[in-house]
Amino acid sequence: VQLQAFGGGLVQAGGSLRISCEPSERIFKFASMGWYRQAPGSQRELVATINSGGAINYADSLKDRFTISRDVAKNTMYLQMDSLKPEDTAVYYCKAEGSGCTTGRGFWGQGTQVTVSS
Repeated sequence: VQLQAFGGGLVQAGGSLRISCEPSERIFKFASMGWYRQAPGSQRELVATINSGGAINYADSLKDRFTISRDVAKNTMYLQMDSLKPEDTAVYYCKAEGSGCTTGRGFWGQGTQVTVSS
């Protein structure tokens, strides 16, 4: 399984950005998918997840500004980020949790850089 994240870039504080993740397998084959981020010198942290049933979970500190979604027809997961802050600067990774014969396995994308300038 491969996941390709794209759409990152440089944005000013207060701006918005939408990043995308395209898996090599159909989205409905995964138990869940999610976004994580890692800032320089920090551990990777959860941003948001969405499971196969559509249930969504956010990091408490981000749920008012970030929105996770998916388009099954386009086989793409998105993260809409609004009111961005410099502290949102990080590499954003998408992850898929396997199901069926790949239950218990996590698959990571290569990450996309988001930089928020002050």
